[in-house]
This record gives sequence, C-alpha cells and structure tokens, in this order.
Amino acid sequence: MRSLFSRILLAATLVIFILFIALWQWLQFSQEFSRNQIQQSLHRELAEHMAHINPLLSKGITSDAALKEAFHDFMLLGPSFEIYTLDNQGLVIAYDAKEEKIKQQQVDTDTIEQFIQGVNLPILGTDPRSKQKDKIFSAAKLLTPSGQQTGYLYVIIGGEDFDSWQSIVSEHQAPQFWTTAILIAIGFAIILFILLLKLFTAPLSRLESDLRLVAAQQLNSGVTLPGKYTGSSEINQLSQHINTLLQALSLQHQAINRQQEERHEFMLHLSHDLKTPLTSLQGYIDTWLLLPPHERSSDLIEIAANSSQHLQQLLGQMLELAALENGQVKPQWQQIKLQEVLDELQQTFAPRANGKNILLDFEDALSLYINTDRQLLLRILNNLVDNAIRYTPEQGVISIKTIANKSSGTTWLQVSDNGSGMHKHELAALKQMTQKPMAMTAKQSALPQLGVGLAIVRQLLAILKCDIQIDSQPGKGSCFRIELQTRPQLIDEQASADKPFNAEDGFENSVHQ
Repeated sequence: MRSLFSRILLAATLVIFILFIALWQWLQFSQEFSRNQIQQSLHRELAEHMAHINPLLSKGITSDAALKEAFHDFMLLGPSFEIYTLDNQGLVIAYDAKEEKIKQQQVDTDTIEQFIQGVNLPILGTDPRSKQKDKIFSAAKLLTPSGQQTGYLYVIIGGEDFDSWQSIVSEHQAPQFWTTAILIAIGFAIILFILLLKLFTAPLSRLESDLRLVAAQQLNSGVTLPGKYTGSSEINQLSQHINTLLQALSLQHQAINRQQEERHEFMLHLSHDLKTPLTSLQGYIDTWLLLPPHERSSDLIEIAANSSQHLQQLLGQMLELAALENGQVKPQWQQIKLQEVLDELQQTFAPRANGKNILLDFEDALSLYINTDRQLLLRILNNLVDNAIRYTPEQGVISIKTIANKSSGTTWLQVSDNGSGMHKHELAALKQMTQKPMAMTAKQSALPQLGVGLAIVRQLLAILKCDIQIDSQPGKGSCFRIELQTRPQLIDEQASADKPFNAEDGFENSVHQ
C-alpha cells in the first residue's frame, strides 16, 4: 500500500464510489421531485372536484358523520389519498381514520393558500399522520351557498398505504442496487488498474530501469534515455527534462575533466618553475661548500641569493593567485589620479630597466582620473612591466600611454614593448587563459614564465571589471591594452564601476605590426 500506484488506485476508487453514491442520491431526489411535481399537477383540481361532487361539501359543511362515509368511498377509489376537512385556521375536523393515527391536528394554511393561488409545483404541506415528513396535496376552499368560507378540503396525495407499498418495493430493490453499485465499483477499479498500469506504472518502471542503466555508464556526450515513453504526457516531459539534465551534467563533466587536465599541466609547469631556481640555489651552495675556504667566492653566494629571491617571488605569486581564486580580495573603489600610479611604477622599475639599458617611456596622464582600486591596478601594471622587462632585450623600449576611443567613449591604458613577442600558439594559449577567470587553465607549456603572473593579472582584471586586449608578434613585441573606468576631475567624488566584464567579446587578437 506504500506504492504510489496503490495509493492512486485506492484513492480513485473511493472517490468514484463516493461520487456514484452522491449521484445516486441526486437522482433519487430528482426523481422524487419530478414525481411529486407530476402527481400534484395531475391532481391539482382533485379536491375541488370532490367538493363539487359531494352535496355536503358543496354546501360548505366541514363536520358531519356522513362526511366520513363519503371520505371512505373516495379513498376506495383512490387508495393513496387521505382526505380531511379543516377549519379556516387549519385545524383538522373530519377524516376517515382511527384517532391514534392523527399525529398533527394543525395544518399550515400558508401552503394551502399558495396552492390555491397557483404557485409553482410541487408544494409540500403538513401530513396529519406524520410529524417527520411533509407531502404533496390538493386543496380547495369550502364555501356556503352564500359564499362564506367555512374551511378547506385537504387531500394528501400518497398517504400511508402508498408509503407502505413504496417501502416494500425499495426493500426489494435495495440488494439489487448495492450489488450493481459494488459490481460497477469493481469494474471501474479493474479499468482504472489497467489504465494506470499502461499509462503510469509501466512507463515509470521503464524510466527507472533506464535510469539505472544510465547510472552505470560514464558521463559523455552520448548519454541519454533510450527512445520515447508511451503513456502520459507528464512522463514524456519528465524524460525530456532528464535528458536535458544528463546533457548538462555531461558538459559539466567534460569541463571538469578539461579543467583537471589543464590544472595538471599547470602544476607540472609550476613544479618546473620552482625546481629551476631551487636546483640552481642548491647547486651554487654545494659548489661553494666544496671549494677550499680560501677559494670561496662571494659571486656564488650572490647567484644563490638571486635564485632564492626568484623562488620566493614564485611562491608569493602562488599564494596571491590562491587568495584571488578563493575570493579573499575585495576591491576598495576610489577615484585616483592615474599619473600618481605611473610615477610610482616608474620609480619601482627604473633601476632594473637602467641595468638592462631599457627605456621606460611613460606618457604623462596629468588630467586623467579613474575609478579603481589603487593597489590592485598597481599590481596589474607591476606584473605586465615585469614581464616586459624580462623579455625585452637591451636597447629596448617599454611604453605606457592612454588611448581614448571617442566613438565608444572608453579610455584604454596601453603597455607595449619591442621584446621577443609571442607565437600564435602561445597567444592562443594566453587567449584561453584570459577567457577563463578564477581558474588556472593556461597552457603553461606554451607560456614559460608567464603563466602565474598573467593568471594574477587576469584575476585582478576580473575583480576590477576591466576588459583586456592583447596583440603580439614574434620578434616585434607585445601590446596589452586595459580598459579604464574614467570619471570627471573631482578627486573626492566616490563612484563604483558597474560595467560587467566581458572577456570573450572584448578580446581582440590582431597581430601588432
């Protein structure tokens, strides 16, 4: 009984059985109403004819022993009739019955007046022989020859004899009725069982079996429920929704697998990046220790220290990238002067650039105010300039300038160099990385030494809701353009950038000539 099929079958059978009983009761009521209406309409003038035929009643006499004999004769002709005379107040005066059969001595004259006035039938009136049930009747006024009303002739249609015979017939028909009702209920239950089995249970059982098979399979692009399901439209819709869900799960599963593979490649490259300075550090220290004390040179210690600093820088970048991916960095929006950021950037990298004889050409942006997080923007530019210095040869140039797009009303900050640049496959890998925020998905084998730094740049740009465009060509350098959120020249004005980030649509891959 716990199964849904059993509960539906039982509930539906009970509901139909109750509805059948209610329908039967309504039919009984409707039949009785129609019968009363017909009977009362056929005998509407019965009392008037009786009063006209009987000489005593025609004279308005309501109390006389001879009336009982006349009533007896009338009732022989119509066994279902019960005849009474009433006074003007409805008190029962004359009748042909034993005294103990009269249960009510007063008849409601309002219903009699409604009948005489021709109100729609049926009209039920007081039955002197019963206190529980009113009955249809026929009535007429009794008048003296002078026209004075002395009372009423009141005829019950369907008296005690009629009720007795009707009770006998009903008792005889009751077993047939209940037998028929039970057979109909059983027949309906069987039909309902077959329909539910065909339209509901069988498709659900097949769906359950198919889902078990799907659960045993590996998620891939071809995992769907086999075929269509006959039965109710709801089950067909459910199977379609399940197929849609399976396709979505399959795509997510494939995306997770790709992400795991890319993370694996990233970690392999990262381990290589970490191993290189660590091996160098260990090698120079071991070499220094093997030399006699008087031959030990400070140059080896300086090289080892540089390797240690490189290792520390990589570890710091990894910790920073992890913090960005976990959402631990929140931007502090403020309006700042771009020139102050560029001045600080030039002071930071000027010694290193001078050491490689590289020119830092930073354009003045005295009049430009932007809405951003100062520290995050500075971190982005630090990474870009650091990579540019690393891959720009001596006598090279690294420039930063602003570009205003009048047609779109946007302003871009361009960081360019004339260094080694990137090949097409490297640029494609970098494009893939910029299109996947909050995930280490770069093809690091194609981007030696760039993956962590540019991954940090990508995460920071996503936090600041800034777009980025990249141009590069091998041997001619690279160009990175960052969209800025600009505002009027009011330093104390607070604002926040609402433009959503759209890396995929905003990415341009036009080769820098």
